[in-house]
Parts: sequence; structure tokens; C-alpha cells
Amino acid sequence: MDFLRNLFFSPVPAEFRRDVDAMIEELVQIGRRDDFLSERPGAGFNGQCRHIRTREIGTRLYQIGGVEVMTYVMKRVRSKLNASLAVHLSYAWADIGEWVP
Repeated sequence: MDFLRNLFFSPVPAEFRRDVDAMIEELVQIGRRDDFLSERPGAGFNGQCRHIRTREIGTRLYQIGGVEVMTYVMKRVRSKLNASLAVHLSYAWADIGEWVP
């Protein structure tokens, strides 16, 4: 049922759908190329070893629609990657708005 709900319902406001779709694709590329977490800071990762661009995207998603939109994007990214990378994304978004990994 959740699959059908996600297929036909999007919490993303209509005026942001293209932007959010582009951010989903960018997150998928980051996940495949770099991962969302690192063992050490530097080279695109902040002091907490979280991918900097990933956090920028998470912050923008929170501005667009809060945790509901972030959760929607997380599910879309997970469907294109694997569960462990989705967990990494969740931890990379820690402390953005009300997001809790």
C-alpha cells in the first residue's frame, strides 16, 4: 500500500517538483560516486564526515516541505540505491531541521 501511495501521492508542492526530482537524481549520483558519509573530513566532506552537498540538498528539501518531503526523497533515493546507502543518507542529514536518523 505504501508503494501505491508513493506512486500517486507526492508531498512536494507542484512548483518545486522539477527541482526536487533533480535533487533526487543528484543524491543518487552522489551516493554511487562518493557515498554520503566518509571516514575522514575533507574532499567534499565536512568535519563530521558528512557529504557537504548532500547536507545542502537536505536543507533545501526541509525548506521546501520539512521532514515529509525529506522522507519522500529518502524513499525515492533508497529505491534507486541500496538500504545501506539510504542509512548513510539519513545520518548525513542528521540535525537538519527536525530530521532524526
